[in-house]
Amino acid sequence: MRILVVSSELHPYSKSGGLADMVGALAKTLAAEGHQVGVVTPLYRGIREKFPGIEPFDWVLDLPLGSARAQGGVFVLKPAENLTIYFIDQPAFFDRASLYTERGADYADNAERFTFFSKAAVNLARYLPWQPELLHVHDWQAGLVPLFVREQAARDGWINPPHTCLTIHNLAYQGVFPASAYALTNLPPMYFNAEGVEFYTFMNCLKAGIEFSDVLTTVSPRYAREITTEQFGCGLDGVLRRRQAALVGILNGVDYEEWNTTANPHLPKPFSADDVSGKTEDKLALQKEVGLSIDPNIPLFATVTRLVDQKGVDIQLGALNEMLAANMQFVLLGSGSPAYEQAYNDLQRRFPSKVAVNIGFDQALSHRIEAGADFFLMPSRFEPCGLNQMYSQRYGTIPIVRRTGGLDDSVTDLTDNEERADGIKFSEYSSRALAKAVRKALVLFSDAELLAFYRRNAMLADFSWERTAEDYIRVYEEALFAPPLSDHAPGILPGQGVR
Repeated sequence: MRILVVSSELHPYSKSGGLADMVGALAKTLAAEGHQVGVVTPLYRGIREKFPGIEPFDWVLDLPLGSARAQGGVFVLKPAENLTIYFIDQPAFFDRASLYTERGADYADNAERFTFFSKAAVNLARYLPWQPELLHVHDWQAGLVPLFVREQAARDGWINPPHTCLTIHNLAYQGVFPASAYALTNLPPMYFNAEGVEFYTFMNCLKAGIEFSDVLTTVSPRYAREITTEQFGCGLDGVLRRRQAALVGILNGVDYEEWNTTANPHLPKPFSADDVSGKTEDKLALQKEVGLSIDPNIPLFATVTRLVDQKGVDIQLGALNEMLAANMQFVLLGSGSPAYEQAYNDLQRRFPSKVAVNIGFDQALSHRIEAGADFFLMPSRFEPCGLNQMYSQRYGTIPIVRRTGGLDDSVTDLTDNEERADGIKFSEYSSRALAKAVRKALVLFSDAELLAFYRRNAMLADFSWERTAEDYIRVYEEALFAPPLSDHAPGILPGQGVR
């Protein structure tokens, strides 16, 4: 199959969260299985310096952007057989300190930046010699792509356009802009309505993708169900219910070539499910590195996360304030809300021998935390998939999670299945419920035999991308059976005749 992926971030070139990991791992897996894969992503600051093998591509971009035009170029890198990365070069839009935000605020021109990016991806898809048969687009930053494909097929003579698949990684981020931003698309007015791009008088990029893609996926089966409800639908639940027949939840996988415990340059000592002795040495090394008391008998809890409301930071702070009176330690790696950063720093000042706070992100340290901790806290308010709980499982670190989204799909509590238990779950979104789960963890830690049982189950859990890629191929094949876009009447309502 010939697949062109469109994503605003891509590991290892750019990253703000799990989107980059997912796209990078899926693309690599599909290519390894013999599919021809291209990935379109922005050329952000620093990429060319870190990856000197990037070369100019013989294609120039000169695209309308409202009443103006924007120019750009394309660079390419071929990191593996069957895999090509196409970097969209537009320095005014992408040569910046960050991907989407700076100093806690969105870039004011994000509508221009990612409308241009979406147009560039479609322009490239149309003229690539290998003619992709499917476009797999991700999140709001590429949400306009399916609509641009549809419009060019209907009005601009695109004879054999690719079909489209949209993956929703987090419905809370939709790319909502004032109605005036619609002019940047250079599309006819007929798409700006309640059945199209318009969302309560605003332009909504993710809604465009939901309305006009052939098939829709999200990153866990439970989240696929949740987002069709008013509680989790973020205002788009009605649209998603209407398109529910085209919506599939596929649990993300883990790149076990990177997230492994036996040949990992970031870990002081290797270990495995059959010999976990190295994990104790990794714990002692982590305690020393972050300045905690070095003692294998003190249970060590950890979190690597963005410090935002979604991640349950408020109830975690409440639970820690209560539970740190017990014999336990806690290490944090993350950044986000200045108020939450300050709250964790205050916690460290109050419990200097028990709490280690690292504001920012350090990939190598994240591996050492996953390996050295005994328990990993993920009390998310909602969680489309989550990856850290799966990293934790492979590292023999018991996840403590709330029953929501992909956390519920990937972690097995004792009450779910006694023989496969590999984590601790709680349901109520409260500090009290999380503190109760932490107390269960302390009891578990005191029982060496039971802890070893949980750890082995966790380390043997299989979330490999090979299995996940098979699910995506089935979705792609379903998309290819959708009626050709060129057969649609130009004014067809979104969601009609798509499947």
